Amino acid sequence: MAQYLYGAAVQGIQGFIFQTDKLREIVGASELVERICTELFAKVLYNYTPTPQEDAAAMATQLLSHLKADENAILNAAGNIKYIFDNEEECRRVARIFPKTVMQFAPGITISQSVVKVEPDKFKEAVQQLEKNLRTQRNKQMRDLSIGLIGIRRSRDTGLPVTHLRDYDNKTNYLDSATYHKLFDEKGKRKETFKLLCKKAFGDCLPLETEKDIQRLPLDIKDMTSSNDWIAIIHADGNGLGQVVQRIGTDKDKFREFSRLLDEATTEAAVKAFEETIKPKLSENDSIPIRPIVLGGDDLTVICRADLAIPYTQAFLRSFEEKTHAKLGDTLLGKKSNGKYGAPIFNDKSDFLTACAGIAFIKSSFPFHFGYQLAESLCDRAKKDTKAIFDATNGNLPASCLMFHKVQDSFVTDYESIAERELRPADGISFEFGPYYLNKDRQPGNLSKDKFKQRWTIGELISSLEKLKGKDGNAVKSNLRNWLTLLHDNPAMADQKLKRILDIISVSMKEYVESITTSFDNSKVYPVYDILSIHTINNQTTR
Repeated sequence: MAQYLYGAAVQGIQGFIFQTDKLREIVGASELVERICTELFAKVLYNYTPTPQEDAAAMATQLLSHLKADENAILNAAGNIKYIFDNEEECRRVARIFPKTVMQFAPGITISQSVVKVEPDKFKEAVQQLEKNLRTQRNKQMRDLSIGLIGIRRSRDTGLPVTHLRDYDNKTNYLDSATYHKLFDEKGKRKETFKLLCKKAFGDCLPLETEKDIQRLPLDIKDMTSSNDWIAIIHADGNGLGQVVQRIGTDKDKFREFSRLLDEATTEAAVKAFEETIKPKLSENDSIPIRPIVLGGDDLTVICRADLAIPYTQAFLRSFEEKTHAKLGDTLLGKKSNGKYGAPIFNDKSDFLTACAGIAFIKSSFPFHFGYQLAESLCDRAKKDTKAIFDATNGNLPASCLMFHKVQDSFVTDYESIAERELRPADGISFEFGPYYLNKDRQPGNLSKDKFKQRWTIGELISSLEKLKGKDGNAVKSNLRNWLTLLHDNPAMADQKLKRILDIISVSMKEYVESITTSFDNSKVYPVYDILSIHTINNQTTR
């Protein structure tokens, strides 16, 4: 019997989610995206039509249970779908209906899809051809359903054609189709909870079963801030997935099981990070200072209060390694069905997966889409560094690390432009000290040992922040800021200023100041800029 591998990739997720700076609409969009690859695909797949009397939540649970148990469902997470059809006509039906269904469900989102016939014992080749086809499809434009005529009323917020008028928040709101679907359910009732992703990311730490708990979920960004207006956008992404897929992609069942366990590991890591770093800081009535935006596959994107970002990300990266070790360790080591081990997937015999993260610290009034783009580029920068150090091109697993930047400029482009403008004050001098690694207990490639020696761990960064507390720390901070300014204006005067600082500070602080202002192997790359940035975010009081 012929089989057909269907694949779909959701496009325009970031633009759809961060089209607005209103938190209520952002989380509404993220929940729609979460439902596309699971509940919505299941509706189309099983040709399900709900009745008006049916309970939507119960129906969704039933569909998801059915999809999870379906042996032909290979992947349904993080904007990606892979499903094997035994019937060509059924495959044609889904391919014909699903894109339009998605575009109506979440206007602004589009779908790339492809189908490949699976020859006997050639599942890997089918997957590779499918991915190639999907990359090609991404370059083909689909007609946007939200396009309207020139002479038509437009939304005041998005500029898109108005499709609905709704009275709420003491005014008449002119809503485009995308915004309407983010705020209202299929029956036209305004959504008030937005708890789908939060239940997934908090787990049993915060069940969200009572109305009181649900009311603690913020729907306005000001409810997430504390003593100042700084917030963080965190984007994390797994490493080494390409190598894993190449090795286990030959086996449909292994590929399906790996995808399922990876999704579970990522979700459980997010729950563990919340339990360790955020829950202990909450009193019974506090607003929850974090909102998950994407959680699935090996991806995590959250918005959170700025002072929680680095501890939360550190805990997530650590838990991600632990959970993937527990769930995927045998697979990564090449364990066979007979209990014996073949060749491991990674040359360094890693029995866990790692992840990199980027953190963009922005003011709550700053455009979210710029913040997300920066977080994504910081994550890519961290990946580039760890891949080079750990020789990923030769089959080694990169280490977990994070990189961050505090936006202090109204002009934000790509990270390289920001670094050139703000972080390189003079020739040969740089404040780009990151990325910061989760730990340093693994050996880098032979050519990268000196480079890796220069890198700090996230723990070392957090410890260095503690040094700036107290009377001595306050005296040092202002002097270090003056030194940073002089590095931009006059490096020679900066050298004199540093000597003066070391002469006047206390003996207990002298060693610390030297450690953060002394270049490594004459590279003149200093961590002091990062330290002062995070210290300000954590301790600044503006309200």
